[in-house]
Formats: sequence, structure tokens, C-alpha cells
Amino acid sequence: MSWMTDYVRPKLRGLLQRDVPDNLWTNCESCGQMMLTKELERSEKVCPHCGHHMRATAKERLGWTFDGGEYTTIELPKMPVDPLGFKDSKRYTDRLKDARNKSHLDEALVVAHGLIQGQKAVVAVMAPEFLLGTMGAALGEAFVAACRLAVLQKAPLVVYTASGGARMQEGVVSLMQMPRTTIGVQMLQEAGLPYVVVFTNPTTGGVSASFAMLGDVHIAEPNALIAFAGPRVIQDTVREKLPEGFQRSEYLREHGMVDIVAKRSELPELLGRILGIMMRQKTVSDAAA
Repeated sequence: MSWMTDYVRPKLRGLLQRDVPDNLWTNCESCGQMMLTKELERSEKVCPHCGHHMRATAKERLGWTFDGGEYTTIELPKMPVDPLGFKDSKRYTDRLKDARNKSHLDEALVVAHGLIQGQKAVVAVMAPEFLLGTMGAALGEAFVAACRLAVLQKAPLVVYTASGGARMQEGVVSLMQMPRTTIGVQMLQEAGLPYVVVFTNPTTGGVSASFAMLGDVHIAEPNALIAFAGPRVIQDTVREKLPEGFQRSEYLREHGMVDIVAKRSELPELLGRILGIMMRQKTVSDAAA
């Protein structure tokens, strides 16, 4: 055995065979371009090549929204885990357990309070990483809890929506959350508190048909799908070609269902400005009354 074989060759092999982390690179879902994951995180998960807004976790959105990324989450009310004893290819209780282990969340909604551009606010964020952000009894109760917290703190409520709709494993119990969340919005209206909805991709089904469409101001991220039924279902039903961009943020803004389409990086300043204006109007109204 020579010095070249015993020493030099193993050193070279070690240099050439370094382990590369699996998550070092990320491909854009829209343009397919590859980018460093760390750079993508610094850009708040917005593709630097085409501007596509990728899905974000609930905790990431809270960190981007509140001043300095500082906020306080609240403990959500406990609800029956499996009201219907549902089972398909897998037990519903097992699906919930897996979702909690993967997302490190208790439900598909996270509620927190803090400051947005110096303005006190309550923020509820739907988590697409938890069973696609589907709405069940626990989510409905969590939304009402967010409304109650906003009324208690006399603060506006901001909701980030991201949902695949009703949670089929809860059947009619899930559908009952549509009127229940509507009652929560009514609590805010009776207290004269602003309610702002930020649509993210996708917002569909029972969520878009209930509390998501009841905001005082509707903001949407670019090219977000906002619908009750998806475009493919509608096209197959009406058997006609749908307009370009149908059910996307920009299309809905042109037709009056969305007020503002804003980039993710613009949202904190925009929210702070809107909430400041609306809360000043509330103060003036209260003084006049």
C-alpha cells in the first residue's frame, strides 16, 4: 500500500462526496426555476424569478405580520375529537394525530395577538399544513374564540384564509361551522371593530362561502385561487370555456369581490395603515355617540 492509496485518495474522496442536504434547493411551482431554500425564506417564499407566492405555514405568516415577529398565541377551546366516529381508508383520529405530529399544531387555525405597525390587533391564520386547512368543529370554535378575544381587547381582527373547504370526516358538523363563524363576525360588527380578510392560495369551499367573504376589507395575495367550487368543476357543469384568470385574485378585484391585491412583502404596512384608519374612525364614532 502506498502513501497515495492510503492517504491522498481517501482525502479526495471525502472532499468530493460531502453530504448535501435534501432541502438545500427548492423548485418554483409556477416557473420551475431552482433557488436556494435560504434565499426563498428570506424573500418570504416569493419566487424571485416569476413572483409566484408559494404556500406558507401559519407560524411563518404570524412572524411576517407582527412587528418584530413578536406575538402571543392563545390556547384554543377543546372540542370532541371525532364526533361521527369516521373511518375511510384510515381512522379520522389517526389522521388528526399524524397532522398534529407533522405540523406541530393542534388545529388548522392559529390565533395570536400583538402589534401590526404599532396597532394592536388579533390575527387568526389558517394552516394549510394541517389537513389542507379544512374546516371542522374545532376550527369553527377557534374562529369564534378569535372574535371574542378581539371584542375583549377592543382590537381589530385580521384573518388569513387558506383552505380546501369543509372537513369531510365531520360531515354535517363541519357544515354547521358556516353559520357559527358568521355569528362570530356579527359579534365584531356589533362591537364596531374592523374585520379584515387576507385571501391566500387557495381559499375554497365552505370557508369562502362563510366568514372569508364577510370582511370589511378584502385583501388578496397575487394569483390566489378564491372560489367555492374549483374552475374545473364549474367548467364541466356549465360546459363552457371560462374567462382567463377566472376565480383568481386579479379577476375578483375587477369584479368587486376583492378590494386590494397586494404582494406578501407589502401586507404588514398595508394592514397597519388600514387598521389605523378604521380604528380612528371607530374612535370618532364612539365620541360622537
